[in-house]
Amino acid sequence: MVTSSVAARSAVNSPHSLWWDTLPPHFTTPLGEPLDGDLSADVAIVGAGYTGLWTAYYLQELQPDIAIVLIEAQVAGFGASGRNGGWASALFPASLEALTRISNRDDAVRMQRTMNAVVAEIGRVADQHNWDIQYQHGGTIRLARNSAQVQRMRDEVAHYHDWGFTEADYRYLEAPEAAAMFNATDNLGGAYTPHCAAIHPARLVRSLAAEVVKRGARIVEHTPVTHIETGVVRTTRGTVRAPIVVRATEGYTRDLQGQRRRYAPVYSLMIATEPLSPAVWEKIGLNDRTTFSDGRHLIIYGQRTADNRIAFGGRGAPYHFGSTIHPDQDRHPGVHAALAETLVELLPDVAGAQITHTWGGPLGVPRDWMASCGLDRRTGLAWSGGYVGDGVGTSNLGGRTLADLITGRDTELTTLPWVNHRSPNWEIEPLRWIGTNVGLAVMGSADRVEARTGRSARRAEIFGRFLGE
Repeated sequence: MVTSSVAARSAVNSPHSLWWDTLPPHFTTPLGEPLDGDLSADVAIVGAGYTGLWTAYYLQELQPDIAIVLIEAQVAGFGASGRNGGWASALFPASLEALTRISNRDDAVRMQRTMNAVVAEIGRVADQHNWDIQYQHGGTIRLARNSAQVQRMRDEVAHYHDWGFTEADYRYLEAPEAAAMFNATDNLGGAYTPHCAAIHPARLVRSLAAEVVKRGARIVEHTPVTHIETGVVRTTRGTVRAPIVVRATEGYTRDLQGQRRRYAPVYSLMIATEPLSPAVWEKIGLNDRTTFSDGRHLIIYGQRTADNRIAFGGRGAPYHFGSTIHPDQDRHPGVHAALAETLVELLPDVAGAQITHTWGGPLGVPRDWMASCGLDRRTGLAWSGGYVGDGVGTSNLGGRTLADLITGRDTELTTLPWVNHRSPNWEIEPLRWIGTNVGLAVMGSADRVEARTGRSARRAEIFGRFLGE
């Protein structure tokens, strides 16, 4: 039970995410109408989130006259692109070892260096078009708050250095330096990387959508897709034909015929505080809007927003049997209460703050934790996804890579190890439901053991190997 005053003063007053509720009116202007009949295009993209929109954007950069139709079940940016934590990061869900297993060591390192460069690429595009996405390139700090986490942070930094990265990429912070950056409780040190920027995710996705429409792409909204096949996208309102069809549906891939086991849609939930006073921020820090987390296994994540709130999220919501997705699942009172309690435990100075927003949504998890993008030239079917919550940056790389693949360009991007990787399907139910929820329980239990004993919990490492991380 949450006993802090932050819970007592909660006021869930919006059905939307913080990000949608803080969009200026011009960002919410409709960008498309429902499909009414049949259409033809050079490229049909299913999904108007980051992946689909970045793909369209970079295709237009390479071929300005290309005819693109994006088909969206709701509105552009409805899914994870408009609800995430606002980390434009270099995080990739699979480890360097996993990338090496499907390629080689040099290409694994090249993949990570390419991801590191994505952070600046998003900022570059936003600057080029004068998009106000509240971008601030302040990096990420992961605090170590018990002895097991200290060792894990030190090992993580040493691991990156063993792979050829330097202090300029990843460094360990002793407790005083970590506290100067982010003054949270139980601070024993932490790991810092500059390869992350805080953004307003809905401003990014709506700016991107408006730009591709301005350049000539068509977005058809409120048009659920039922089936993708060679040259054809079938919807509830008509058919779109194109020689290239891109699947950019991430956690919602389960809605497509034959795709129920492609990704597990796992929910991540968030809360946001009211704007905090300068006196509170003087105590907390995060002066460069450095995004923050800690070393626990059951992930938490947060940012200081441009209007001085804390947007804070984490995993822990249950996986729903049969890969079910429903608006009612965007909120889970127990998990949202636990997030509020965790935030106060981390930052006691926010205890009097009102929680103005609670929200959530599904992200796409492939069975082997390996995000991928690719193009089957025989069928013309392309895809990018399986980002496991690291999609703000990875979707940009996916869009650039798909643009090169679709236009037949042989580039550094098209030879990265994730290109044309095929993840295995998830197990049938009830095995999928049992395994996923057991995983959540294992990670939560491991965190409790480490907090109590200060010793690393082997169970988390063992389960991570089972999942293919």
